[in-house]
Amino acid sequence: MDSIRNIAIIAHVDHGKTTLVDQMLRQTGSFREGQRVEERVMDSNPLEKERGITIFSKNASVRWDAPGGGGVKINIVDTPGHADFGGEVERILRMVDGVLLLVDAFEGPMPQTRFVTRKALELGLHPVIIINKVDRPDSDPERVHDEVLELLMELEATDEQLDAPFLYASARDGWASTEPSEIGEDLAPLFRAVVDSVPAPHGLPGSPFQLLVSTLDYSPYLGRMAIGRVENGVVREGETVAVWGLESDSPDAAVRIPKIYAYEAMARVEVPEARAGQIVAIAGIEAAEIGSTLCDPDAPIRMEGIAVEPPTLSVEFRPNTSPFSGRSGRFVTSRQLRERLFREVQSNVALRVEETDEPDRFRVSGRGELHLSILMETMRREGYEFSVSRPHVITHLGEDGGIEEPYEEVVADVPEGMIGVVMSGLGERKGDMVDMEKGDGGMVRLRFSVPSRALTGYRSEFLTETRGEGTLHRQFDRYGPWAGELEVRTTGALVSMMEGVATAYSLFNLQERGTLFVRPTEAVYNGMIVGEHARDNDLEVNVIKGKKLSNVRASGADEAIILEPAREITLEYALEFIRDDELVEVTPDAIRLRKRMLTSHERKRDRRAVSGA
Repeated sequence: MDSIRNIAIIAHVDHGKTTLVDQMLRQTGSFREGQRVEERVMDSNPLEKERGITIFSKNASVRWDAPGGGGVKINIVDTPGHADFGGEVERILRMVDGVLLLVDAFEGPMPQTRFVTRKALELGLHPVIIINKVDRPDSDPERVHDEVLELLMELEATDEQLDAPFLYASARDGWASTEPSEIGEDLAPLFRAVVDSVPAPHGLPGSPFQLLVSTLDYSPYLGRMAIGRVENGVVREGETVAVWGLESDSPDAAVRIPKIYAYEAMARVEVPEARAGQIVAIAGIEAAEIGSTLCDPDAPIRMEGIAVEPPTLSVEFRPNTSPFSGRSGRFVTSRQLRERLFREVQSNVALRVEETDEPDRFRVSGRGELHLSILMETMRREGYEFSVSRPHVITHLGEDGGIEEPYEEVVADVPEGMIGVVMSGLGERKGDMVDMEKGDGGMVRLRFSVPSRALTGYRSEFLTETRGEGTLHRQFDRYGPWAGELEVRTTGALVSMMEGVATAYSLFNLQERGTLFVRPTEAVYNGMIVGEHARDNDLEVNVIKGKKLSNVRASGADEAIILEPAREITLEYALEFIRDDELVEVTPDAIRLRKRMLTSHERKRDRRAVSGA
């Protein structure tokens, strides 16, 4: 068997991680001659291609023939770069022995890089540092080199981890070198660094079989597939293995293995057996869950489960009850919604789903707005209709008995002239500035510690204040003292008072009242939010009113109607916008905002009940 190295690639969003994997596959001949290959082949999910980020971890492998002889198989795990998908990262790191830490030669280590790197160092993984995009005119690899070393020291890396090799690369052009001023010919220095610095798997082929299930897949022909690294022993096709769950005191079931698959390039290849150190997919293990141990039934030994940081944000899912319910969705009942949510928990380890006192409502908790919105977007594309509430942070009691809430580290890169508005905006949201660092090109990097709930709706405000020139990154930092009452949205809503079709005439007369969310000829219903009011109160409006016709012609009466473009409603914006008395209606063909109580008299009665309480 070839020598094996198992590595994961961790990086911040848009630092070139997926592009580097593309080049590694190409330069090792992993694609057949004449095969048509798209860019970013590891981002195979449609949402990943649209958003340009990695959401789901994936496996691939390359075979590198080292100069002087000796083939090495390098198993590569592509992991998400966004902290909201940290659950994917945490379980994948258990399969590998080393990590490629990819850092932009201008931006340096970012908050999400810090988060994943800390996890890797705690597991004792061996890093290989790649400073990417050194061919950019504004790159500063020497500064970034020092920043990475400072990061490793802050995260209490061992002496061996601090001695990690540094490489300088252009993933787009497919080269790496050991010196920042040299332009390499190919990625051979990277492959050499991986082989020399990352240890081979330490498993013992002669010991009883063990495999920790790190991720799951499903085949319509073979059923559930358990994916993980063989820690010890050998497993063969047709043998029986024991499945030991996370909560069990003894193995739950014994299952015969119909098929075993290894990874070759981007494909799964059937193999007769798998030995210690190999990353494989084992078919037909219906009882397997993430964190389960597959082991020898004659010598069952359970492995330590996968630790995942708890969720910080929760929303309430419920069936869609608007007048437009069932117009475009195939799955609209609470039973179908419940089955889908609990099915997601089996593979999405950072997600929590709980049933509430109301039989048709489900509390879903995740790591952040993006984590939850990706789930919603996936479900709507599958044909589900549902509505969701405003997100709420998950609190817990501190050691002193006080309530603690999640805080996030916020990093904002803004032009010098816009420092004041950003500091003022986050200051009003009870954010504390931690650090300010002047960069190149008139940009300044600001670091804040801000309560998570205070950041709801801030991204759009930030982009407006910085005129689109600033960038904002955020990630969970810690739990801290409750920050008190916060009012993050200071505007009201424009609420439709009738059902029908919006007219240009009516919208033209309403656009001075605020920002509209609907366009002419778009269907609306009573209680649907059709815009953002410029003032702090809600305003009921008639958007279906047409111009009255008469046979009397007046001078100037038929002036052209010019409408401002309606605001595009995305799931992230909708979750940031709504208040506690509002919902987001999610369907396969539309995302709408609505009041919980659709009619005016129901909303008045609800307000009286709340004020009376």
